[in-house]
Amino acid sequence: MLTEPVKLTQAEARVLGSLIEKEITTPDYYPLSLNALMNACNQRSNREPIMNLDEDDLRQALHGLEAKQLAGRARSADGRVMKYEHWLGEAFNFSRAETALICVLLLRGPQTPGELRGRTERLHEFTEISDVTNGLQKLMEREPPLVTLLARQPGARESRYAHLLSGPVESSIAADGESAAEEPQSTASSYQERIAQLESNVAELQREVAALREKVESLFG
Repeated sequence: MLTEPVKLTQAEARVLGSLIEKEITTPDYYPLSLNALMNACNQRSNREPIMNLDEDDLRQALHGLEAKQLAGRARSADGRVMKYEHWLGEAFNFSRAETALICVLLLRGPQTPGELRGRTERLHEFTEISDVTNGLQKLMEREPPLVTLLARQPGARESRYAHLLSGPVESSIAADGESAAEEPQSTASSYQERIAQLESNVAELQREVAALREKVESLFG
């Protein structure tokens, strides 16, 4: 069982999350071949962000996960095709609830308890939101902690939780309840990009309306 902090790359986190998910949702096809794993990592549903990992990316991620004792070549595979599995149970001895929460956090990033409850349905049934928060609390109380509570975003009703398997997360809540960091610069930049895109869309619509008006006037003027 691992007792040292783990720091996964983005690709390693996606590979690990995909292996965990497919073991539970498609057990007949698990362990996964490299091609099946690539499809799982790059699928466009239930993934944030969407990624486009190739075979070299996968091999490098699997090598890193094997070095961390989290995943690697399937030990019981007996076919000609090389297959891969995760070893999360050996590394952390998670309950089914903890496994489901970590899996969805790896695949979709920071989420609220409500989002986690809805998105873990295929992996584990949480009867109440309190069951989700209890599971998250257990993961936060691990040594070292595996989940953290993030500072609430402006205008948001619920706080989000994030996994710590890729290292510390900015804007997490410190032990005294204060924000450990200001809102990341990337978030402010993202807002500016959205505003710029909206302004561009409005300008384009205005040009289209003007062009249509000219056509109407030329036809009926």
